[in-house]
Amino acid sequence: MSSTTEHVRCSECREFVSDDSDSQKRSNQERVKFTSDAKSLRHSIRKLFTRSSTSGSNSVNRHENSDLETIRKWQTTKGKRALLCGVTYNKQKYKLKGTNYDVMSMQELLISRFRFPSNSIHILAEMYSYPHPTRRNIQEALKWLVKDNQPGDSLVFYFSGHGLRQPDFSEDEVDGFDETICPLDFRTAGMIVDNEINDTIVRPLKTGVKLHAIIDACHSGTILDLPNVYNPKKNVWKDNSPPSGVYKGTRGGHAISISACEDDQLAADTTAFSEQMEGAMTYTFRKALTENARVSYAGLLASMHKDILAAKKKCLSLRGMFHRQRLQEPLLSSSEIFDVNQPFML
Repeated sequence: MSSTTEHVRCSECREFVSDDSDSQKRSNQERVKFTSDAKSLRHSIRKLFTRSSTSGSNSVNRHENSDLETIRKWQTTKGKRALLCGVTYNKQKYKLKGTNYDVMSMQELLISRFRFPSNSIHILAEMYSYPHPTRRNIQEALKWLVKDNQPGDSLVFYFSGHGLRQPDFSEDEVDGFDETICPLDFRTAGMIVDNEINDTIVRPLKTGVKLHAIIDACHSGTILDLPNVYNPKKNVWKDNSPPSGVYKGTRGGHAISISACEDDQLAADTTAFSEQMEGAMTYTFRKALTENARVSYAGLLASMHKDILAAKKKCLSLRGMFHRQRLQEPLLSSSEIFDVNQPFML
């Protein structure tokens, strides 16, 4: 890999494109074909995402039962607790290469920067002996995260993988779409919808408990279905309460979500920041917290936006490849309105 070439994974087809002279010489005809192929592949993946059955691949089934038993034996430590999920979708056309690195870098950040005990952090990933991030395993692990939560607890849910949207049939979404995260076995077991995530890790939070969800996935804006969304351009909170009137808050605790992008946007995997393939959101999130120990929530969003914009400007010759894609805008949402100028703390 040339040190002067920036490699970016196209958010439409997940293929690599390079910001070098070869890409600049691509003909209009090739660009049209690339765009058409990307649309076709994305359409096919969307169809696959909506399929659901009780059977799974052999590789998934082989680990499922033992993984569930392992997760059910996790201890619920008081104080700081974190669940980190990274899904590579190994051996699939839509494979992601940066998610394992994302998870390990987040683990290091939690331990070194926020003093999380190593035994209070659990990982679901397709590497080493970790339980795989299947639908059942993620569901079970999310229950562990909030089990027996007590005042003073600081909980973290991190997810790096694919995310999608689907029509909302329960009339609890302002934009008419449910947001989802895609487990390893989404093709057979289905996706995990924002309503379920809210029910599992937001609703049970007791007074004095704080949860931070950090989601590096496409369409992840309101993945926790929280009733308040922050607008950094106007410096105001806007109401995201469901039209149906259903309650999406906590039992007195505080849930905060920082997502890679807005609900209608795509999130990028890229080497634009370093030679390592990683999520743009995860990289800029870690960078902001490493460079400024007292960064505020507003400052964190501003720093992430600045770095993502700078990376995009470095790849201006690729703009045509990302037709109609708006700049990835990290999104902050919360179960309650709070002062975004306070220091970010986990």
